[in-house]
Amino acid sequence: MTARIQTWGDAAAIGLSALCMIHCLALPLLAAALPFLGLLSDAPWVHWAFAATAAPIAGWSLSRPMSEGHRNWTLLALGGIGVVLLFLAAAELPSHESETPLTILGGLLLATAHGLNWRKRSHEH
Repeated sequence: MTARIQTWGDAAAIGLSALCMIHCLALPLLAAALPFLGLLSDAPWVHWAFAATAAPIAGWSLSRPMSEGHRNWTLLALGGIGVVLLFLAAAELPSHESETPLTILGGLLLATAHGLNWRKRSHEH
């Protein structure tokens, strides 16, 4: 597998995390001004769609072996925790009030894992 494809996975995941952050932070502010956006800011399917999209990208990208053939289990665990937090937020566990903080923390952990993975891979070549 080429380094370009592996780098694309990390770049896509970081972009998805950025969209998630925009959704969590900016969309509620815009919803106050434009009621139609309010429907998207609280739609449960949006959170499930982000989490369901993030999980396979994170799993694929973070589980790829480095050039020496070893997987970086620390980054995989960091990304896994981020994905779990995204699913907990989508399920509103433990409560509805924890949804936004869990989503933000999960997205930041996931973006950090992908950023570190990208950086490690770029230093390999």
